[in-house]
Amino acid sequence: MTAGPGPRPQRPGARPRTRLSIKTKLGTLVVVSVFITTGLLMVALRTDTELRFITVFSVIASMLITQFVAHSMTAPLDEMTTVARAISHGDFTQRVQGADRRDELGALAATINVMADDLEAVDRHRKELVANVSHELRTPIAALRAVLENVVDGVSEPDGETMRTMLKQTERLGGLVETLLDLSRVDNGVVPLNARRFEVWPYLSGILKEAGLAAAGRPGLASNSGSHTRKDVHLHLDVFPPDLSAHADAERLHQVVANLIDNAVRHSPQHGRVTVRARRGHAPESLVLDVLDEGPGIPESERHRVFERFNRGSAKGDGGTGLGLAIARWAVELHGGRIGVAESPRGCRILVTLPGVRTARG
Repeated sequence: MTAGPGPRPQRPGARPRTRLSIKTKLGTLVVVSVFITTGLLMVALRTDTELRFITVFSVIASMLITQFVAHSMTAPLDEMTTVARAISHGDFTQRVQGADRRDELGALAATINVMADDLEAVDRHRKELVANVSHELRTPIAALRAVLENVVDGVSEPDGETMRTMLKQTERLGGLVETLLDLSRVDNGVVPLNARRFEVWPYLSGILKEAGLAAAGRPGLASNSGSHTRKDVHLHLDVFPPDLSAHADAERLHQVVANLIDNAVRHSPQHGRVTVRARRGHAPESLVLDVLDEGPGIPESERHRVFERFNRGSAKGDGGTGLGLAIARWAVELHGGRIGVAESPRGCRILVTLPGVRTARG
C-alpha cells in the first residue's frame, strides 16, 4: 500500500496556514447575519424606514451569504461523491481536487485521495501477481510437458537422465508453490514465531554449507527456495565474537539468510565473493546480519522496491522469481526487526537487525 501524503511544505518566510473548520464558518455565518440584521434595524430607526423593508433586505442578505457558504461546502461533497462512485466501479485514477482546503472537507478529500492511491496500488499489484505467477508456472510446466511428450512419442527413452530433468522441473514447481503458500500464510497471519536461543556460528555455517552443496549438486536448476546455481562464487562467513548467540526463530531466519545468499550469488561477478557477517546488537541476544556481494549493486532509485513481491530490479532472466527478498522482509518483520539496503563502497549490502529477547514477537 502506498503511503499517504505528508504535511504540505511551507515556503521560506511564509506564515503557517491556520485551519478554519466548518463549525467556525457556520458560526461566522450566524454572527454576520445578526450583524447585518442589527445594522439594518439601526438604519431603519434613524431614517424612519418601514420595518418590512428592513426585514426583506435582511432576509435577502442572509440568504445570499448562506448560499455562498453552502455552495463552498456542498461543491466539494458533490465532487467527492463523483470520485467515490468512480472508485466503486473500479476506476482508481480519479482524484478529488479540493485536498488543499483548510477545513474538514479538505482533510476528507486528502483521505479519499490516499485511499484511491492505495486501491490503485493494490489493483496494480494484483494484476502483476497474476501475470508473474502465470509466467513463472508456465516455464517449468512447458519444459515438463515437452519431456513427457518426447517420452510418450518415443523420441526419448525414460532413462535416468530424462527422469532427472523431469525431477528438476518438478522441484522447481514445488519450490514456487511452497513460496506462494508461505506468502498466503503471511497474508492470512497464520504463521507462528517459535523463537529460541542458538549459537550463531554453527547455525550460519550450516546454511552456507547447504548453499554450497546446492550449487555443486544441482547445477542448472532454477531455485525458488534459496539454493543458488553458481559454483564459481565463494561464500565467506564472518562471526564476531565466535561464541555469539542470538534469540530468534531458526526456521524463519534460515529463510532470510538463504534467500539473501541466493540473491547475492545471482548478482555476483564471475569468481566473486559473498560475505555473511554477524555481530551482536544492542539488546541482549539481538543480532545484526550483513550479506555483502561484489556485484553491480542496487541503484538508489530502486532500493525502496527491492523487497516488493516479484520485483527483480533491472536484472532480468537470472532464474529468480522476485519472491526471495519479499519473504526475507516478512520473516524479519515477524521478529519485529528491520531489513534494508545499506550503503556499501562496492556491490550490494543488505542489513538485517533482529531485536533479541526483549521485543521479538512469539
